[in-house]
Amino acid sequence: MSFSFAEFQARAGAGLLPDPPSDWNRSDDDMNDRARMIPAGVITKPAAVLVPIILRAAGPMVLLTQRHADLSKHAGQIAFPGGRMDEGETAIEAALREAQEEIGLAAEFITPLGYLDGYLTITQYLVTPVVALVREGFALQAAPQEVDDIFEVPLSFLMDAQNRQTQSREWKGMTRYFYVYPHGERYIWGATAGMIKNLHDRLYENPALTF
Repeated sequence: MSFSFAEFQARAGAGLLPDPPSDWNRSDDDMNDRARMIPAGVITKPAAVLVPIILRAAGPMVLLTQRHADLSKHAGQIAFPGGRMDEGETAIEAALREAQEEIGLAAEFITPLGYLDGYLTITQYLVTPVVALVREGFALQAAPQEVDDIFEVPLSFLMDAQNRQTQSREWKGMTRYFYVYPHGERYIWGATAGMIKNLHDRLYENPALTF
């Protein structure tokens, strides 16, 4: 895939949601109609994540974290900065607060671009992903009880569908499928991979965009 950041920005302006979604169109049960883990009629809990795209001189990078190995849920997994929304918060406010708390990324360096589709997790969080540009000059500090590592992956790599895999695992005698982006020693999967695919679909598989 030939990647152009200028084209990415143009596609983002046309393909991202201008307002936060009121419901979910993506979930951990995508591709798993016969092995569903999310119960019908679930009462969701609102959450937000920041999808930070850093404007590096060598090319845009996506900032990701590795969750603390001793967390009670999703320990050690790759994630975007984010978490549960406090009462009265907007998705952007929650995403910026969580990015500050988890990795020390200050809001002054962040410019939101728009939203991805709402994503429902098996832990019943309705996640609003906030896509944003991050200019250089920031300093990061991982929250020791939440984040074990902070790293970057080229945006061009994640936007190339050839780098996305579909893998499976057995669960209660059934096969569950999920997306994976292997990158070096990293293994990006689960909700994070699902949101990355949603970003790709909205910008590069969207029939409404005429690029």
